[in-house]
Amino acid sequence: MHKFNSAAFTALGLGAAFAISLAISATPADASAASKLKTYDTNKDGTLDLKEVTAGAGSTFDRLNKDKDHTLDMQELHGRLSKKEFAAGDPDKDKTLTKAEYIVIVTRAFNAANKDKDGTLDLKELKTKDGLILVRLLK
Repeated sequence: MHKFNSAAFTALGLGAAFAISLAISATPADASAASKLKTYDTNKDGTLDLKEVTAGAGSTFDRLNKDKDHTLDMQELHGRLSKKEFAAGDPDKDKTLTKAEYIVIVTRAFNAANKDKDGTLDLKELKTKDGLILVRLLK
């Protein structure tokens, strides 16, 4: 008969609990950030620079512009921007965003997420509050 080792059993249980908590902490936002990094990191250096991000924003804009009128309205943005964010990015107040206006919004989001000011965003920065705003704009 095997002797029950409660300390080993407890350690095993705590290890399993830790592994489960790590798996649970991978949120959909984390997965989305990782997905955008993989999608838009064209030079495969593990980071996104502004050129990669603005190219991604242009692609996102084109995909969202279903009516091909070269602008996006709130409905076409599908919740990517709040009304306040939209208004701040719409300098001519015509209730639409051109591609250039959208890219300005994305550039501001990139700069806000780039806390270390190195000109690139890694996965850690993309998972921050400001980084997730950028991820939302690129989805």
